[in-house]
Amino acid sequence: MDRTRPLPLLLAASLAAGGLLALTPAAQAADTELARNGGFEAGLDGWTCTAGSGAVVPSPVHGGTKALQATPAGSDNATCSQSVAVKPNSTYTLSGWVRGSYVYLGASGTGTTDVSTWTASAPDWQKLGTTFTTGASTTSVTIYTHGWYGTPAYQADDLSLYGPGGDPVQLPTAPTGLTAGSPTATTVPLTWSAVPGATSYNVYQGATRIQTVTGTTATATGLTASTPYTFQVSAVNGAGESPKSAAVTATTTSGGGGGGGGLPAHALVGYLHASFANGSGYTRMADVPDSWDVIDLAFGEPTSVTSGDIRFNLCPVSECPGVESPADFKAAIKAKQAAGKKVLISIGGQNGQVQLATTAARDTFVSSVSKIIDEYGLDGLDLDFEGHSLSLQTGDTDFRNPTTPVIVNLISAVKTLKAKYGAKFVLTMAPETFFVQLGYQYYGSGPWGGQDPRAGAYLPVIHALRDDLTLLHVQDYNSGSIMGLDNQYHSMGGADFHIAMTDMLLTGFPVAGNADRFFPPLRPDQVAIGLPASPQAGNGHTTPAEVDKALDCLTRKTNCGSYQTHGSWPALRGLMTWSINWDRYNQGEFSRNFDAYDWS
Repeated sequence: MDRTRPLPLLLAASLAAGGLLALTPAAQAADTELARNGGFEAGLDGWTCTAGSGAVVPSPVHGGTKALQATPAGSDNATCSQSVAVKPNSTYTLSGWVRGSYVYLGASGTGTTDVSTWTASAPDWQKLGTTFTTGASTTSVTIYTHGWYGTPAYQADDLSLYGPGGDPVQLPTAPTGLTAGSPTATTVPLTWSAVPGATSYNVYQGATRIQTVTGTTATATGLTASTPYTFQVSAVNGAGESPKSAAVTATTTSGGGGGGGGLPAHALVGYLHASFANGSGYTRMADVPDSWDVIDLAFGEPTSVTSGDIRFNLCPVSECPGVESPADFKAAIKAKQAAGKKVLISIGGQNGQVQLATTAARDTFVSSVSKIIDEYGLDGLDLDFEGHSLSLQTGDTDFRNPTTPVIVNLISAVKTLKAKYGAKFVLTMAPETFFVQLGYQYYGSGPWGGQDPRAGAYLPVIHALRDDLTLLHVQDYNSGSIMGLDNQYHSMGGADFHIAMTDMLLTGFPVAGNADRFFPPLRPDQVAIGLPASPQAGNGHTTPAEVDKALDCLTRKTNCGSYQTHGSWPALRGLMTWSINWDRYNQGEFSRNFDAYDWS
């Protein structure tokens, strides 16, 4: 699938406010320097940078010993800002020194015309400057600097706002209403009430500040299962930091969520072409090699896109001459289960578009999937929703609280199935990278519209069901290039792609670059890597040697190449492939390599 990346640099000229502007005449005698810590000698004191994009560096600097360095990532342009008290109907001069490509300096909330100035290229320090006049009731403005999407880090130093000082900014009061939501084994969601005049909030875990956010929600991540944690929040504005809120304590869950008891520590997952034939040939259930720990029956498909009515039938004899009888198929499933294997019905696939747009479709989905599970005695469900099955409506911007019916109804349906079949119900998902890792850059139609509304659309489903999820095996194939957490694009076919894509799932990431909306990491035992079994199975085939390099890096932090992971995860669950049939066609190369890999 072609996925054309936007060309934000071509938009820069239309968004800028007309290039460098001349500075105003000499300031009046009452004028004074208003920017706090404009030289960044006190670190980021007084400044708030989006998505954790800003840091203070000792070099390069324009003056003093420190300067700001901020790095755009995804759809975040690395804005660093400060709220400053001003007087109404007064003129101000804003200036500063910058280095980098497409660096902006501006002021918002002026009450008249907000201003900005920029440079397309500053290989060395360049001064930017502009002026503005405040409105009749303006008492505070925000000054800021930012870069541009997809560009390298920029530097800024000696930022200045000169003019009549306003009434002193008052220190914000301590936040109230701090509440911990439902924890997982590794995360605790937090919410609190907004504080008037606050420009950001610091989140503390014990005595350690773990996040700075601009909204009133945050998620503590990377926690240990079955452990109590204490959290507090403070409010920040130009005057400084408030006292901390009252503390709240939450205990993470045991980490046993996800069901699927009985899977080996490292599992091999494969799709079996059970309802159709293709160039790989038909494989009877009884002939599936013992290497496969999870067998996904491909596919259950709907009677229509929006019906929710899922049907599964064995491949017809006319298409698959060697197909077994339904009775033999069911008997072979029981034999596999007796040998410790899990057999699931996979819903969707390339041709099986499923859109649960109504509650009626949701309920039909539950009843029809239940019928398939019961008839064949299956262990659970695999969600292989592709194409246009999942898409976010305009305005649905928070993966933690989705509002799009097809998303909400799918989550509800799966929770109902999980509740019906209990803790041993196996739930797996096989989304494409477009629906998961692309969410680091883009989510839905985006803040300005115009983006593909399917971007990142699987994230709310994964997040809502993470405590029920046995395995997530993203398809690291048939994919365009995807940006990793190193802010570099990675392409299919080698170890690097699988390392970068899997590291995102095990580290977590800000969705669309928004640190306030952080997708928490999954447990390593919930994650497998999805690959094609042979060159014929799909674009992005990876040789066994490269597969082994990816596993070495992710489980031991060796053979990592140019991408450095954010940890090592010996408990990584394993591999998934499309498909058992294609692996058999390729003389079992994929499964034999998995069986031979040394996980110790």
